[in-house]
Amino acid sequence: MDNDLKNRTLTELEKLVADFQGKKYLAKYIFSFIHAKDALAIDDITPVAKPFRQKLIDAGFHISRLNTVEKFTDPDGTVKYLFELQDRQRIESVLLTDDGPDKRRTLCISCQVGCRMGCDFCATGKLNFVRNLTAGEIADQLNVIAKDSGKINNVVYMGMGEPLDNYGNVIRSLEIINHHAGKFIGQRHITVSTCGMTDGIEALADEHIKPRLAVSLHAPTDELREKIMPLANKYPLDRLIESLKIYRKKTKKRVTFEYCLIKNLNDSALHAQKLIELIVSLNPGVNLIEYNRHPGCTFEPSSKNRILRFRDILMNASIETVIRYKRGQKINAACGQLGANLLTKKPPKMQNI
Repeated sequence: MDNDLKNRTLTELEKLVADFQGKKYLAKYIFSFIHAKDALAIDDITPVAKPFRQKLIDAGFHISRLNTVEKFTDPDGTVKYLFELQDRQRIESVLLTDDGPDKRRTLCISCQVGCRMGCDFCATGKLNFVRNLTAGEIADQLNVIAKDSGKINNVVYMGMGEPLDNYGNVIRSLEIINHHAGKFIGQRHITVSTCGMTDGIEALADEHIKPRLAVSLHAPTDELREKIMPLANKYPLDRLIESLKIYRKKTKKRVTFEYCLIKNLNDSALHAQKLIELIVSLNPGVNLIEYNRHPGCTFEPSSKNRILRFRDILMNASIETVIRYKRGQKINAACGQLGANLLTKKPPKMQNI
């Protein structure tokens, strides 16, 4: 493990403090000052005695910080943050504010630089995979944006990258953002999205932290799904559905499916009926997403009439369905657009994996 204190859970900090012959309670001070008070340096953690702080500094420990390169605001109120990491790689995060009277804020965070999944409709999938984010880099998106914009109510792992492809760091970041000594985002207010990595889904069902689960489905048959999502070749739909049944049985949590509607590809009445047959036994929710254009893809969004027809077919089968209309499209912050600005630039050098 590196020497970034932000990258450690409270349990890991307790072990570190013990290794330096410190009292266990010091770990909680360190954790809370980093994740609740946004301490930028070890010497900012003033409840910890200076000699002990100096021990950590002399041993090479530090507190990392994401660098905000640029902040974009869409006319609809969506805000996108472009962050630079310590190795000069870049990621994006998106803040959405509800239209309701309480103005609840939902933060969409990234977990990888680039992505391995290669989904045709996703701009991030067109980028090279460079590396996984650390738990600290994942959690710090919440820290930095909350400090800039105010309290965050919900966190969704739906930014750049596949969360279950960075399983260990995602789980540790969940522990960090959920802990009451930090930002204390409740489990019911955290959603992890996956393209359908069945082994990761089943592992997640056994974790003590149990977030909500969203599955990027986008097609009701293996044949069609394999055309637009390369991952589907490894994880066929029958295996995916079985994993979701295991997740639902163990966690008692409802699964949500994300379904991006693409003109004349997956948006017919027959597709809707096949989707019902596939998922109805899970009693799930479905989010229908308008396809968002980006460089490198020639797909077109479905018409409003076809989207409404698709929704009505699902609703008539008693499947709760919500249409997620476009938000943040003018700043390339809508679903599937993160990383779109980088598609016209030279991709970063690949990391050996």
